[in-house]
Amino acid sequence: MIVTREELEQREERELAAYAMPSGRSRGRAYPAGEHPYRTAYQRDRDRIIHTTAFRRLQYKTQVFVYNEGDHYRNRLTHTIEVAQIGRTLARALSCNEDLTEAICLAHDLGHPPFGHTGETTLNDLMQGHGGYDHQKQTYRIVTQLARRYPDHLGLNLTYEVREGVVKHDTDYDIVDARNYNPDEMGTLECQLSNLADEIAYNTSDSDDGLRAGILHPKEFLELAISRRVLDSLGATPTSIDLTQPLDRYRFIRRLVGIEVSDAIQATAANLHAASVQSLVDLRAQGTNVAAYSNEIGEENKELKRFLFDRFYRHYRVARMAAKADRTIRALFLAFVEEPAQLPPETQADRAELGIDLHRAVCDYIAGMTDRYAIAEHRRLFDPEEGV
Repeated sequence: MIVTREELEQREERELAAYAMPSGRSRGRAYPAGEHPYRTAYQRDRDRIIHTTAFRRLQYKTQVFVYNEGDHYRNRLTHTIEVAQIGRTLARALSCNEDLTEAICLAHDLGHPPFGHTGETTLNDLMQGHGGYDHQKQTYRIVTQLARRYPDHLGLNLTYEVREGVVKHDTDYDIVDARNYNPDEMGTLECQLSNLADEIAYNTSDSDDGLRAGILHPKEFLELAISRRVLDSLGATPTSIDLTQPLDRYRFIRRLVGIEVSDAIQATAANLHAASVQSLVDLRAQGTNVAAYSNEIGEENKELKRFLFDRFYRHYRVARMAAKADRTIRALFLAFVEEPAQLPPETQADRAELGIDLHRAVCDYIAGMTDRYAIAEHRRLFDPEEGV
C-alpha cells in the first residue's frame, strides 16, 4: 500500500491533539511551491534543512570542546541530533506534530559560528555599529537568504511554522525577535517543545562531557539536587556509583535525561489542562509558554546551570580554548575588513547580490566557517609558509 501525502495529512487531523499544528493547515511558504505526493510540508522542510551545507558544517562546530580536544565530545551536529530526538519524544507523548518539532530542532543552531558561544560573543563585539551578531538571527538569515538551493529564490522557502519556530526559539541562550511573525501570538506547542528539548539536551550532555573530561568533580556534581533525585530513582548513593567509570556515567546521564523528559511531558500536560487549552487558537492566545518543567525540576535545573557555568564553562581549560578562539576570529575579521580582496569571489558576489555592507559580508563568511576551517584560514592569512 502506498501512503500519500493526503493520507498523512488525514492521519494528522485524526490523531493529533486539538492544540497541535497539522501540516495541512500550514500558513504556507513565502514562494509558491507545489505539494509533494508522499511527504507533508513539514517533512519536506526537515529534509531541506538536513541537505543544507550549513547543517553539514555543524559537525565541526564547537558545542563546548573544540574538535581537536577529542572525538567523543559533543559537537554542534551531535547536539542538534540529540535535540531532535528529545523533541520527537516530547511531541509524540503530547500528541503534537513530530515532523514540525523535528524540523525546528534541526534548524535551531544553523546560525552558530565556529567556536560556539565564544565565537558568537566575539562576532557580536566586532559587529557593534553594524547590526551586531546573534546566532538565532543568523539561523533565520540562512534559511531565508543565505542558503542557495533553488534558482528562483533565496533561502530554503520553509513553511511559516518552521520559520516561526526559529525566530521564537526561547532559551537562556537565545534572543527572540519575532516582529514579522505575530509577536503577540505564542509559538506553536511544537515550537515550545523544541525549546525544552534544546535545554534538556545541553544541560545533560554538557554534564556528561564535563564529567568525561575530568573537569567536573563527581563528588560535587552528586551534591546537586537534581543529582540526588537521579540517585534516588536509581536506588543508588554517592558512594555506590562512580561517575569516572563510563558505564556508571552512562547509566546516570541516561536516567537524568529520562527524568527531565518525563517531567516536561507531565508538567506541560498539566499546564494545558489548567489553562483550558482546547485548540491551537487557545494555545497561541496564552501570555506565556505552556511547555515547561514542574516548579521543582525547574529550580533544580537552575542550580545545575549555575554549577555548569561556574565549574565547567569557566574552567581554565575551557577558558584557554575560548581565548584562542577569540583571537582567531578577531584576526580573521580585521584582516578581511582591512583588505576585502582577500575574501573568496563567491563571498564578494553574495555581498553585491544581497546589498550588504562589508562588515556583514565578512561576518557571514566567518560565521559559516567550521572550527577547523577557521583555524586553517587563519594559517593561510598569517603564516607566510602556508599555501593560500
